[in-house]
Amino acid sequence: PFQVVGGKVKKPGKRGRKPAKIDLKAKLERSRQSARECRARKKLRYQYLEELVSSRERAICALREELEMYKQWCMAMDQGKIPSEIKALLTGEEQGKAPLNSTKLAKAGKTEANSSNP
Repeated sequence: PFQVVGGKVKKPGKRGRKPAKIDLKAKLERSRQSARECRARKKLRYQYLEELVSSRERAICALREELEMYKQWCMAMDQGKIPSEIKALLTGEEQGKAPLNSTKLAKAGKTEANSSNP
């Protein structure tokens, strides 16, 4: 009843996986379905990557334009000219430091200008 193989006692009977009696057509259909799902996932992945590349390329173009603008500003400042954009930034920063005072001054300036004109 018992079988000795390599010093181990083996019991008669079936252990482990039983031989698969799966219908061949069902197995093929599952394989086809799995392949369809795999292709769909691959397509979605490629679409996502293409969109990502496209957005990064747009960002690169925008950054190159910004860099070119800064280069132009630097060249202008090297020639002793202050670009109007930098002047606007500087005045904007000054207003940003004290927003309450700048609005009060602006309102006061308007009322003084109106009162000085007859």
